[in-house]
Amino acid sequence: MLAYSRQCPNAMPYLMRSIVTAIWINKSVAGLLSFFVLIAIVLLVSQLGAVQIGFNDWIWIIQPNGDVQPPGSYVLWQLRLPRIIFSIGIGAALGLSGALTQGLFRNPLADPGLLGVSAGAACAVAMGIVIFSDWNASLSPEWRFWLIPVLAFLGAISVCFALDRIARWITPGSIAGLLLTGIALNALAASIIGLCTYLASDEQLRNLTFWTMGSLSGANWMVVIAITMLFALAWWRLRRLLAVMNVLALGESVAAHVGVEVGRIRMEIIIWVALLSGFAVAWCGMIGFIGLVAPNFARAWLGADQKKVIPASMVLGAILLVLADTCARTLAIPAEVPVGIFTALLGAPFFIALLRSSRRHIA
Repeated sequence: MLAYSRQCPNAMPYLMRSIVTAIWINKSVAGLLSFFVLIAIVLLVSQLGAVQIGFNDWIWIIQPNGDVQPPGSYVLWQLRLPRIIFSIGIGAALGLSGALTQGLFRNPLADPGLLGVSAGAACAVAMGIVIFSDWNASLSPEWRFWLIPVLAFLGAISVCFALDRIARWITPGSIAGLLLTGIALNALAASIIGLCTYLASDEQLRNLTFWTMGSLSGANWMVVIAITMLFALAWWRLRRLLAVMNVLALGESVAAHVGVEVGRIRMEIIIWVALLSGFAVAWCGMIGFIGLVAPNFARAWLGADQKKVIPASMVLGAILLVLADTCARTLAIPAEVPVGIFTALLGAPFFIALLRSSRRHIA
């Protein structure tokens, strides 16, 4: 096999695609394999950090030895595991929203971050922190906890609708026009965030830095339950739309001719993209490129079938974000590097390579 791959340099990608496709033919095998891969990653990265974790720290919660929880067990069960599981959920949500965006706009370069959806969510959060800070302070702590996610969702869905309407009005059917509209909306949101940064106090400025750089340090079991419920609801609904997504890839006119309610499907997908990306921005800030890289990796391995691409995008997004967050919290111990830096270091070269391959395909 090695000799054959040397004689035929293009044989290895086809071999990998055949292996992965054969695995994904059997959905039960694929689900079981994905589960064991994620479990292995969780066990591996949970051992990495400033505090060493031993076997007794794992079993203390089942068999407590004394009334006081050891430091290692507390770090494991209250800090590290919630963060790892939360990063899996956020990565899967970003991979799912990226795959939905690319399938909806029929564009491999589309991404909630590149199209301005994440920036719109962060813009709404910035305005809530700085401009509407007095109104925010008047709310009860219970309502204040949910204010940021609601603002992030409203900002994300506003950009989704604006992107759809403006691109259809100015450059209907143009992929370049769609991307340029997203860049314009990104610039508008960035200018508002910059204005909020200028007007912010010291405490507000620290909070804004969290949103713009991206971090998973705010993870706890409550937000883990929240992202699990949102993700389960999204997957329960969206798995029924996978066949429709394949029809939409042929064009909206073709989908309408075969009986697909294009307007309703577009509206539902936009709402789910806004929900998933808005939730991610609300608690983690702007984490870019996961929604771009994961679906393109999945499509390169498995082809264009959305029934395979979307589940694979979720798994790859979870793996990529877990690895990036592990680097963020371990490479500069005891300090922590924002996770958005590592996702940008991963995604920016990939985006340039993707642009180059798209240019070759057009030429």
